[in-house]
Amino acid sequence: MRMFARTLAVAAILVGVLAACNSDALPPVGLHGTITGLVLDRATNAPIVGAHVTVDAILVAVTGSDGKFVIENVPSGDFDYTIEAKGYATYNGSARTDADKPFALSLTMEKASTSP
Repeated sequence: MRMFARTLAVAAILVGVLAACNSDALPPVGLHGTITGLVLDRATNAPIVGAHVTVDAILVAVTGSDGKFVIENVPSGDFDYTIEAKGYATYNGSARTDADKPFALSLTMEKASTSP
C-alpha cells in the first residue's frame, strides 16, 4: 500500500509539473516565422560581412561573407529591427511576419558620415 501511495504521489507531481509548462506567455507552436535577409553596401552593392541584425532587441544574427543572415523562431506579427555594421550608419525599420511563412529582408546600408 505504501508503494502505491508513493507512485500516486509521484504521478500527481509529474502531472502538476507538465501542466505548469503550458504557459500562455509563450506563443503556441506554429505562430513563428523565419526571417532571411541580405545586407549590401549602397555605393558598391558588395555584401556587408559581420553586420549585426537585431529583431525586437532579442533575436540576433550576423551576416556571413555573402551578406546573408537567417533568424528563426520569430513570433508572428509586427516587429522592429536594427542593423549595425562597423563603418556604416545604423539602419532601423519595422515589418510584419505571418506564421509559418518566410519573410525576406533585403537592404542597402550607407557608409557612416564622418564629422570634421
